[in-house]
Amino acid sequence: MILVTGGFGFIGTHTVRALADVGEDCVVVQRGSRQLPSLLAQTRVEVVRADIADRDTLLAIGDRHKITGIVHLAGSYPWPPVPDAPVEATRQAVGGLLNIVQAAHEWGVRRLGIASTIGVYLGTDTRSPLREDAALPMTASVSIPTFKKVGELLGGFLADTTGLDIVHYRISGTWGPLGHPDPFFAAPALIHAAARGTTPDLSTLMRPAFAEDGLDLTYVKDTVRAIALLQLADRLNHRTYNVGSGHATTNADIIEAIKKTVPDARITLPAGGEAHHPVLDITRLQQDTGYQPEYGTERAAADYIAWLRAGNQR
Repeated sequence: MILVTGGFGFIGTHTVRALADVGEDCVVVQRGSRQLPSLLAQTRVEVVRADIADRDTLLAIGDRHKITGIVHLAGSYPWPPVPDAPVEATRQAVGGLLNIVQAAHEWGVRRLGIASTIGVYLGTDTRSPLREDAALPMTASVSIPTFKKVGELLGGFLADTTGLDIVHYRISGTWGPLGHPDPFFAAPALIHAAARGTTPDLSTLMRPAFAEDGLDLTYVKDTVRAIALLQLADRLNHRTYNVGSGHATTNADIIEAIKKTVPDARITLPAGGEAHHPVLDITRLQQDTGYQPEYGTERAAADYIAWLRAGNQR
C-alpha cells in the first residue's frame, strides 16, 4: 500500500490514479476535509485526515495500514510565503519532511519518493540539457527552489544514515486537467481560453508572455507515469531523477497544437522570448525505468480541451 501526501493536489491526484491503474492500493494523507476528486472515483484509495507536521498522528497511520512505500508530494516549503513568521513557517516545512522520513524509517518502506523541481537548476547554464549531476548554485531567488535544495540535501544525508531508499523527483513544468493557472508558463491559460472561446487571461503570469518563450513542459499524465515507475521499479541506480519531456515546448508550439483542435481559437502572443529554454536530460529516468513520454503537444492539448469541454472547471 502506497501512502501519498498531497494526494488531492494537481499532480497528487493524477499520481494516485496512475498507481491505482497498475493495481496499487493508496492511502492519501489530507490535511483538510475535502471531497474525493472525480478522477479517483472507483479507485482503491483510502483518505486519512492528518497533517504531516503532526508527527504522532502521521505515525499512527502505520498502526492501521501496512505502508510499503511513500510518495511525498505535499509542499515541504512555506507556501504562500509567511513574511510575518518566517522562522516558524520554516520549522513547520522542514519538520513535515523529517516526519515523513521518520515514518518511512519506522514502517520499513521499500522506497520514499520526494518531489523536487526543475527550479533547483535556476542559475545554471540552460544552453545544454540539465543533468542531475550538474553543480547547483547555493542560492535561490524564491522559496520553492530554496526548500527543495534543502530537502534534497537532507534526503541524501538521511538515506546514508538510515539506509532508506530515498529518491528525489526534479519535476519539470507540468500542465493538464486539475491544474491551476500557473505563474511561470502560459499553457494552461491558453488551453482554457481555447476551450471556452475567450481570449487568454495572462494576469497570473509573473512576467509578460511571448510566442518564443518555452521550457521543458510535460503533460501531467506523463509526469505521474514517471513518478509511478520510479516508485515501483525493482531497483534504481540513482537518488535523483529528472522528470520531464526531454525537450523544449514554446508558447508558439502550444498555440499551433491548440489550433489543430480549435481552429478559430482567439489566442495570439507577441513575437519574441527567451533565447535558451531549460530542458531536462531524462536519460537516467529512461534507462532505469523504460519511461518514454506518450503525450506530444498536439495530443496533450486535445486531451486537455476535451476534459474542459466535458464540463470540468480546471
